[in-house]
Amino acid sequence: MQKILGYVRRACREFDLIQNGDRIAVGVSGGKDSLVLLAALTKMRLFSEYDYGVHAVTLDPCFSGGGDFDGVGRFCDRLNVPFTLIRTDIAEIVFNIRKEHNPCSLCAKMRRGALHDAAKAAGCNKIALAHSYDDVIETFMMNLFKEGRIGCFSPKSYLSRKDLTLIRPLVFAPESAVVGCCKRNGFEIIKSPCPVDKKTYRQKTKEFLRQKEYEDGGFKHRIFTALRKSGVNGWGFAPCTGTDKGFANDCKS
Repeated sequence: MQKILGYVRRACREFDLIQNGDRIAVGVSGGKDSLVLLAALTKMRLFSEYDYGVHAVTLDPCFSGGGDFDGVGRFCDRLNVPFTLIRTDIAEIVFNIRKEHNPCSLCAKMRRGALHDAAKAAGCNKIALAHSYDDVIETFMMNLFKEGRIGCFSPKSYLSRKDLTLIRPLVFAPESAVVGCCKRNGFEIIKSPCPVDKKTYRQKTKEFLRQKEYEDGGFKHRIFTALRKSGVNGWGFAPCTGTDKGFANDCKS
């Protein structure tokens, strides 16, 4: 967990993700990334210079009649974090009513809307999403190959219609570090019940990047560095660093 906390602290510092008085809704699917993010943000309060609150929110799309999220509830109890579980009709709309051939876009849009509403209902001003370093690179490559544009989701973005700020504190944490953290701490991971899980274009992109990294070590790091050098979507380097010399690099006074 110490390594994960280092990544999260770096992201919070470089992108100014957390301030005093924040109340942060953490989107928790039950997967490895969201469980690690929730644990990290909870533990970081013990030594952070900022005083902030954390509230876990789980959205159940209700695939196959609904999921079992008791494990997430137990996890939140151990962390002493408030937990809200919201059952939705997303699966019914996407797969049975709309019968979407490419369901991910509509599903993601509906989940975002439901999460935003849940965060507001819980009195939160920020939402923390568990996108990792690998997710950043995959999204960058998908935008490049699929849409012919250079861009990615932002590490921090403001939603004026909802008066909410989205933050992504795990963007420096490689998937391998997240997996290791889960194993060492015995986190109870909930497998995605989505019927198209592991069958998406993102999965193909993940496999492509894994192969390229195997063939040419450092491939993913160079893509991440190129994104940061571009400065698009808020990804520019912190003024005191100028370049990315590795995950452990800290600003020096």
